Amino acid sequence: MAKKPIQYVVVDAFTAEPFKGNPASVCVLDDAERAADARWMQAVATEFNLSQTAFLLRDSSSAAAAAPRFGLRWFTPNTEVALCGHATLASAHYLFTSVLAEHEALIEFATKSGILTAKKVPAPASAGVSGEGKLFIELDLPAIDFVECDEAELPSLPETLNGVPVVSVHKSTTVSDFIVELSSGKEVADIIPNIHEIKRCSGRGVIFTGPAPDESGYDFFTRFFCPKFNIDEESILLHFQPLYSGYCRAIVSNIFHPQAFTPSVPD
Repeated sequence: MAKKPIQYVVVDAFTAEPFKGNPASVCVLDDAERAADARWMQAVATEFNLSQTAFLLRDSSSAAAAAPRFGLRWFTPNTEVALCGHATLASAHYLFTSVLAEHEALIEFATKSGILTAKKVPAPASAGVSGEGKLFIELDLPAIDFVECDEAELPSLPETLNGVPVVSVHKSTTVSDFIVELSSGKEVADIIPNIHEIKRCSGRGVIFTGPAPDESGYDFFTRFFCPKFNIDEESILLHFQPLYSGYCRAIVSNIFHPQAFTPSVPD
C-alpha cells in the first residue's frame, strides 16, 4: 500500500516579508518508520537543497495535560546536524499557526541536543505598533561554551582575511565553530571569502564578527561560512546563538540582547 503524502512547508525565518530571511523546509511526519529512516530523510533534504530541512513526528505517548511534544531532526543537503536554531523556529511557527490548537502556547522538541522548548510570548517593546497581532516565539536552546584557541588550532585564512587584522579567535567546545573577531563590522561586511580555504579549516565552520557602526542600531555584524555542510554562507542563523550570546557578554560591557524577529510563511 502506498504511503501517505508528506505534509511540508518552506518557512522564511527572521523576516516579515515573503522570499527573504533564511528559509527552512519543515516536514511533518505521521509514520514512525519514516521518522527513523535517516537515509530517506537525507534524500528529502538533498532534494529540497535548502540549508536546513526539519522533520517532525508527534510523540503520542506524552501526557494529555503536558505540552505537545514532537521528535525533531535536522538535515543539511549532505548530513544530519545535532542542532539548528532557524529550522527549530520555523518548525515552531508552522506548528503554532497551522497544526496545533490556538490555545497551545508551548511546544517541546525531543532532539539529539536534548529537550528544546518554543513558546508564544508577547511582542517586545522594541516591536512597537508593527508588532501588534503578530506571533513572537521564544526558543530555549542549550548553552554552548567557547574557549580561546591555541596557536596550533588557529585557522589559516590569508586569502579570506586579505590582510585584515584579527582581534581574537575562539572555538566552541561542542560544534567546533571558530569565532574570528575583527576590529569593525565594516571589515566583516567586506569579506570576500575563499570557500576552499575555509573548507580546509579543522572546525565545522567559521563565524566572522565585529562591532557594528554606532549609527546602525546593532551591536555586531556577523557572517557564518560552513562549506563542509554545503552551506557556503548562511543567510541568517540562530543555531550558534547560545554560543554567540555568551561570547558577546564576555567582550562587551553592556548587557547583550539578541534582537527579536518574526518568521513568516510565503503566500
